[in-house]
Amino acid sequence: MTDSIMSKAATMEIPINSNGDTGTLAEDDSLEQDLQQVMVSGPNLNETSIVSGGYGGTAEGIIPTSSIKGSNMHHSSSSSSMTAEEVTRGVAVEKLETMKKWGFNTYKCTKQMISERFGRGSRTVDLELEAQIEVLRDTKKKYESVLRLARALTNHFYNMVQTQHALGDTFADLSQKSPELRDEFGYNAETQKLLCKNGETLLGAINFFVSSINTLVKKTMEDTLMTIKMYENARLEFDAYRSDLEELSLGPRDAVAMARIDAAQQQYQVQKDKYERLRSDVIIKLKFLEENKVKVMHKQLLLFHNAISAYFAGNQQQLEQTLKQFNIKLRPPGADKPSWLEEQ
Repeated sequence: MTDSIMSKAATMEIPINSNGDTGTLAEDDSLEQDLQQVMVSGPNLNETSIVSGGYGGTAEGIIPTSSIKGSNMHHSSSSSSMTAEEVTRGVAVEKLETMKKWGFNTYKCTKQMISERFGRGSRTVDLELEAQIEVLRDTKKKYESVLRLARALTNHFYNMVQTQHALGDTFADLSQKSPELRDEFGYNAETQKLLCKNGETLLGAINFFVSSINTLVKKTMEDTLMTIKMYENARLEFDAYRSDLEELSLGPRDAVAMARIDAAQQQYQVQKDKYERLRSDVIIKLKFLEENKVKVMHKQLLLFHNAISAYFAGNQQQLEQTLKQFNIKLRPPGADKPSWLEEQ
């Protein structure tokens, strides 16, 4: 029955009208029913073959369905690879454009810098602002010197306190082992212990002073100088695009030149807005930095003076009162050592 149905399907002629549409077959219904029966009772589709050139032909026209599946999978993987390739190509083009713009901008800025250095180019100058910037840089150098010397003082004084502590322990030990000099060793041991205690209190004040100066120099001033660096770069870019616009304005006025002038005008305006914005930021930061510097240094210099004076005057009560006045809390002995949990 199957062979008769297949023969019938293979030898059937499909008429095509003048428009290219297939005509209506008289046996469509019966053929559809026969084909449905073959599909139900026939073999597994994974094991079937598609025959080209009619049934009963040679085996050369047989195409396994597995090859069609492989072809579809190959086509799908090819589409995926082409999509990934297009994405990669788009990223590469974008990076190339970014590098092109960066190189063009670097060329302009380098040209402007060389022109300024050899006195052939003009530069935008804000005398008042540049004077304030120079004062800040000079002040930062001097404060860094104060910070370096204060740290050196801290190290030397710490070594002296440690020496006094060891000397006091030695005097106390000799006081126990030398009955004939017990009193002399005893009061020297007490004196060294008192000096050691006052020295540790003074070290707390000096460490607070060093920490505050370090924050002022390394963070506050450094942040302002970073903004100044950005402002100076923006000034260089602004002058580079300004010079470029001036050169184009002196050239011919044809259509191509006018298009280049319009583009240069737009870039010039962008750089001008950036320059003025950063200039405003620098002015504001310099103002706040000066106010903060005066406030911080007034407090720290008063602390340093009172602590040093009280220590060398031997006024232990005044020294402790100075630390309370500035809310300085000393670490208890052994606080630098990690706890046994931290050592685990």
